[in-house]
Amino acid sequence: MKKFFALLTSLLLVERNLYAAEAGMPQLDPEYWPSQVFWLIIIFLTIYILISKIFIPKIKGSIDMREDKIRKDLEEAKTFREQAELKLKEYNSLMETAKIDVKKIISKSRQKLNEDMRIKREDAQKKIDAEILNAETEIKKFKVDSFNKVNLISQDIVSNLIKDIFGEDLNKSSIEASVLQTIKEYEKGK
Repeated sequence: MKKFFALLTSLLLVERNLYAAEAGMPQLDPEYWPSQVFWLIIIFLTIYILISKIFIPKIKGSIDMREDKIRKDLEEAKTFREQAELKLKEYNSLMETAKIDVKKIISKSRQKLNEDMRIKREDAQKKIDAEILNAETEIKKFKVDSFNKVNLISQDIVSNLIKDIFGEDLNKSSIEASVLQTIKEYEKGK
């Protein structure tokens, strides 16, 4: 680049008669070229220094800050993702444990309910059996009492009929024997 500027400067100094200088354009007059080149170099150097020392470091700093922030955000997102995966695994294991516990509780409840129902059924059956036994006992007692009452009533009726018909009393043992025999014949016929 320095060689280019040196060549350009030497060409400008050698060539003094330019077309534009005669027309009144001082930019193209070789007499003004050294000052123009000086100011051109000063301005470009100033712009170069400003860009290289101020603007580029600021831009590079901003880019570096963005890269750091993006890297930190990615690391944070990775950490959050890992934590979320751990929480999901923990949640799934808790759900599986809860399902197993619920199945156990339901099974135990079912067994307890079945046992309670069996015990109540047995108690109810015992009460029913006791009531049936009591009823059978009462029926037997009622039958015996009825049989005795029917026997006594029959003996009274037979005794009164014989007294009314024949006018005399028979002995009670013969009346009782005949009534018992009639009742036995009646029961056999059933």
